[in-house]
Amino acid sequence: MPVAGLVPAPRREPAQADLLVRNAKVFTGDPARPGARAVAIRDGRVAALGDDHDLGHLVGPGTKVVDALGRRVIPGLNDSHLHVIRGGLNYVLELRWDGVRSLRHALAMLREQAGRTPKGQWIRVVGGWTAEQFAERRMPTVAELNAAAPDTPVFVLHLYQSALMNRAAVKAAGFTRETPDPRGGQIVRGRDGEPNGVLLAAPSALVLYSTLAKAPALDEADKRTSTRHFLRELNRFGLTSAVDAAGGFQNFPDNYATVSDLARSGELSLRIAYHLFPQTAGQELADLKRWTEMVKPGDGDEWLRLNGAGENLTWAAADFENFSEPRPELGEYETEFEQAVRLLLENGWGFRLHATYDETIRRDLAVFEKLAAEGLFPGGNRWLFDHAETVSADSLDRIAALGGAVSVQNRMSFQGAAFLDRYGAEAAAHAPPVRAMLDRGLTVAAGTDATRVSSYNPWVALHWLVTGRTVGGTRLHPAGNPIDRETALGLYTRGGARLTGEQDVKGTLREGSYGDLAVLSDDYLTVPEEVIPGIESVLTVVGGRIVWASAEYEGLDEAVPPVSPEWSPVAHFGGYQSGQGGAQQASLVAEAAAESEQHRRWRVARGSVPDTTPSFVDPCFDH
Repeated sequence: MPVAGLVPAPRREPAQADLLVRNAKVFTGDPARPGARAVAIRDGRVAALGDDHDLGHLVGPGTKVVDALGRRVIPGLNDSHLHVIRGGLNYVLELRWDGVRSLRHALAMLREQAGRTPKGQWIRVVGGWTAEQFAERRMPTVAELNAAAPDTPVFVLHLYQSALMNRAAVKAAGFTRETPDPRGGQIVRGRDGEPNGVLLAAPSALVLYSTLAKAPALDEADKRTSTRHFLRELNRFGLTSAVDAAGGFQNFPDNYATVSDLARSGELSLRIAYHLFPQTAGQELADLKRWTEMVKPGDGDEWLRLNGAGENLTWAAADFENFSEPRPELGEYETEFEQAVRLLLENGWGFRLHATYDETIRRDLAVFEKLAAEGLFPGGNRWLFDHAETVSADSLDRIAALGGAVSVQNRMSFQGAAFLDRYGAEAAAHAPPVRAMLDRGLTVAAGTDATRVSSYNPWVALHWLVTGRTVGGTRLHPAGNPIDRETALGLYTRGGARLTGEQDVKGTLREGSYGDLAVLSDDYLTVPEEVIPGIESVLTVVGGRIVWASAEYEGLDEAVPPVSPEWSPVAHFGGYQSGQGGAQQASLVAEAAAESEQHRRWRVARGSVPDTTPSFVDPCFDH
């Protein structure tokens, strides 16, 4: 019965969705609702999940409807340790050997690129590969680089262990018999005293960084284009977020200008939380103090925001992860390190710390425990260790007691064989001990440490997490340390969100969270293990925007400008080599394997090498 003075409110239709992904197998990552068939996104956020018919009322004239064709949909991936800013500034200059399956094919790419690279420019192969991935199971030789590119400088970085340079690159870099070895590095020389094109990290990678820095850089316009194409390449694999770990030769604020400009213009296709890393030994405290007066963690927005300091706070505390060399013996660093940590905590800054070895982690923890006794640490600030390949059970307990977290990367996918040779199978079986970290309730996040060591392909990292195998197939982790697929995916979604304090809006698909998702080429949760590294996204959505589309969805994504400069290796070869080019690469792999075995037998017959299974490293580089 009507009440005087009141009238029924008109029925309000729910606002339509901007995007509806239907007919999908949605893994939400949310324990309260682990699965769904459809996801609706409005104003950049998840508006609803359910069955197709449940969400039909959200479809209006302006709704873009995507049929997932029964494919697996997951929350957007989040690489918790990626050098994305530095990688973007250089991406279009680099010839990527990521995913290339034979050295023969890699050298053919190099030879072809030499024909289009203009005078004065270098060909750069900068990380993301290892000799173990090749059918030949070896690195290239300097002679092969000289033959492939006799006049164009070539710089080939192999992990953080070594670099190879052809004759033209040695000249372009200005190396002569008088050039002294840098601290922690070696310029290998021939019998005549002249540099022979091999650089060794012994154990510091600074000799590799500083040499690469001598190559020409892009102008500002091309840096912008390069960054957009790198972010799009990451979107190709379902990445929607990354935590930038800064790194060597990444200066603030200069080298952050490109991503800042793209953020202002709304052109980022990946959410980035970034860190600041003092670049100059001896002035770290001054840099950190200056930055605390300029910016504070949380500055920015959901697309680009400051997360804290690191991964180095002081250079003296950095232990280099060159597993082909002995563990570095660090000098006394605690006094300056304590000052740096104290400064950050007093100003409300969290931080991340590069620490490969337990010996370093124990020393860092002693500093933290001293500050905790004063009531200063952690003071409500987020902090974490990166890498932690040899962290001990006792150190994990101490990290947990201090409220810390750990970010692990699949560096062992690429360096596992070298680690195994040096430290043995027992140590390799728990490098790093991911299961033990999780058992203690620690926040653990996963990433790659790309682009100069591992590949940026997150599915290679996820394969390593669930199998414990290197890219060459060597099994490092026995049953017990590898984790199940859903747990691994959680480290690549919710784990990274926790490191940046965004776990309420990122890492799961639920109402109110960011509209970040990926429609996968293969169902990660059910395919055979060996298929996992080949997974890609066929549709990647960030904040409701379609930023990558392939297969049936090609053309639905946002346009990006053409790759520039035109001679860029990326313009011709693209980025990660998925091997989907098919028959030609398969033929090259077969030929390379046969040729490699024939060469090995010839060397055995001559007595040059023992008659054993060939090593993945050519003996000429066994220094």
